[in-house]
Amino acid sequence: MIGNDWDEILKPVWESAGFNKFLNKVKDEYKNYTCYPKYENIFNALKLTPYSNVKVVIIGQDPYHGEGEAHGLSFSVQRGVKLPPSLQNIFKELNDDLGIKNETYGDLTPWAKEGVLLLNSILTVRKDSPLSHKDLGWQLLTDHIIKILNLKKEPIVFILWGSYARSKKVFITNKQHLVIESTHPSPYSARNGFFGSKPFSKTNDFLKKNNEKEINFKLTY
Repeated sequence: MIGNDWDEILKPVWESAGFNKFLNKVKDEYKNYTCYPKYENIFNALKLTPYSNVKVVIIGQDPYHGEGEAHGLSFSVQRGVKLPPSLQNIFKELNDDLGIKNETYGDLTPWAKEGVLLLNSILTVRKDSPLSHKDLGWQLLTDHIIKILNLKKEPIVFILWGSYARSKKVFITNKQHLVIESTHPSPYSARNGFFGSKPFSKTNDFLKKNNEKEINFKLTY
């Protein structure tokens, strides 16, 4: 399904009757409603960041629900789409933290290719209906993925922004990993702990300390 090492790691899931029954429910949603991202982009996060490459995990809640925005990566929008407020604030903090200006495009694919798994907890959504798929069952899969990454021998940085993402901390029990958490970058909460939290420099300091290549957070296309 994915085309890299996630296929073997998640093989018991892909081959289970329960998952295939669930996937049929997802297909019905796409058949009967306008849903995002495009069906072929649902697993983009896994496709772009193989298990063996994961250095950082940024957990989101569910995809953007506006037309043409979501493409399977948390907080990311397709090139040419207006930057959502949360992403604007992420870029502001990145500039304040590392002096990197990403102002024009919001496609975070280069981050994914650097080893940042941009994982939404819920992988699909109906158009103009945030959290419309929260009861569909995606969390069973994405929580399982977090648990698998928790077992990884190589150190990983888990970035948890907002109460929903922070609720996933319960799955991150391996002491060799780093958890960075703060309020959400949305305009409603960014000034209550997100701004000034320096998640990007903390991430690279941790990776460097563990002899891992640092992430280039500059968006280059």
